[in-house]
Amino acid sequence: MTTSDLPEILRIGTRGSPLALAQAHEAADRLSKAAPGLKTEIVIIKTTGDRVLDRPLSEIGGKGLFSKELDAAQLDGRVDIAVHSMKDLETWLPDGIALGAFLPREDVRDALVAPGVGRFGDLPQGAVVGTSSLRRQAQILSERPDLKVIPFRGNVQTRLRKLEDGEAQATMLAMAGLNRMDMTDVATQALEPEEFLPAVAQGAIGITARADAGAVMALLAKVDHSETAQRVTAERAYLAELDGSCRTPIAGLMEFTGEDARFRGLVARPDGSGMMRVERTGRRSDALAIAVDAGKFLAADMDDSYRP
Repeated sequence: MTTSDLPEILRIGTRGSPLALAQAHEAADRLSKAAPGLKTEIVIIKTTGDRVLDRPLSEIGGKGLFSKELDAAQLDGRVDIAVHSMKDLETWLPDGIALGAFLPREDVRDALVAPGVGRFGDLPQGAVVGTSSLRRQAQILSERPDLKVIPFRGNVQTRLRKLEDGEAQATMLAMAGLNRMDMTDVATQALEPEEFLPAVAQGAIGITARADAGAVMALLAKVDHSETAQRVTAERAYLAELDGSCRTPIAGLMEFTGEDARFRGLVARPDGSGMMRVERTGRRSDALAIAVDAGKFLAADMDDSYRP
């Protein structure tokens, strides 16, 4: 493949938030290094998830609200690829769209942002915590049922502004996003997976393209990070076993140590009750099967109360 096989300018679709743009520029830089002489253009696509901020995602359609406009832009030729936070990408992609690359995964941990507070356990009795994530909500209430959780939508800057305005005393963000935007100073505490298990694929960036765009898919393969791809593919297979969406609190994390693999998963009700956990270990080469087995194990014990 040569750059002559590619579009004259590779158009990169992305959401318009500062974090999404940082991720798109990271993708553009890596692709340009993989194909010297490649010209790229960042194209901002406004998604429904960015426009509708007054209701929880679980009430208005789920993760697809952050990707369906990007999918449409790829399918109708307005952009050649799209850059996604993998934790926000639907479990099943639409026909004609394929994942072509995963960039190296960042920090998977959640960050507590609570000015004047040392750690999560130090939050005052009855403190208000804002979050748009049912996964975070369930784990917060499981650990601290005395806390009040309210919906917090918007990009990182919007959530921090709401915190400054006193709408809540604390919120939680992804450490990966804070790292990518050079904003780690706002984090009160990085929460280890033993305390708060992260979302499936948290910290990973994925790049999609039209499945039939051979030259573009070949270029994406050049920047694909194999370990991230293996871990995230396993986590998404676990999610598929649970019919996962943002309407059910689900967490999952695959980790590798040498040739060994460890998977941890969690499912709960939104109020933090009925917390079910699973852990599986094995060989790295069996990561996909390990994660699928964990998903099947949890799915067998889930009743309708876990699927609002």
